Amino acid sequence: MKWIGLTGGIACGKSTVSRVLRDRGYNVIDADEIAREVVRTGTPGLKAIVQEFGDVLLPDGNLDRRKLGQMVFGNPDRLHALEAITHPLIRQEIRRRRRMLEDMNTPLAVYDIPLLFETHAQDQFDEIIVVSCTKAQQRERLLRRNQLTESEIDMRIASQIPVSSKEAEADFVLQNNKDEQHLLKEIDRLVEWLETKKGD
Repeated sequence: MKWIGLTGGIACGKSTVSRVLRDRGYNVIDADEIAREVVRTGTPGLKAIVQEFGDVLLPDGNLDRRKLGQMVFGNPDRLHALEAITHPLIRQEIRRRRRMLEDMNTPLAVYDIPLLFETHAQDQFDEIIVVSCTKAQQRERLLRRNQLTESEIDMRIASQIPVSSKEAEADFVLQNNKDEQHLLKEIDRLVEWLETKKGD
């Protein structure tokens, strides 16, 4: 099975591309989705977080992500403690899903992973797709989507490897720098490319 990594800069539109690929029948595994699943109510992951960080639950028993974020943001030791709990669980679930797809003789699967380059995971993939846009577009989309301050936006963009560096290492670059119609044409181009990879 071809294992394809899908990544890009923050607010470049990777989630939209991922969703359209899924709608078109591709098997897409979403890292963020799995990260939420491994800490949902009643899971060993959530129990381990409570044991490590104390009262970080909402009244309904779900994880208070904002409160936990305030504890780990800007505190590398606390962040590492959280990652030591969640990352092995995430990797285990990804391996399980990947094996399941391989057992079904799936020719190709896409793994939507925001921090592919930041976690030095390039060697794990047969091919890498990068969704790209300009820094000005990243800023504008984050401002519209998250109601963040200018400094928060700059900090989030700066925390990731520049999109241009990711493009340089990509096997396929999808430009999401115009309107929705242009994006759909780019996805058509991506689908054509993906189909050629099935037979490789």
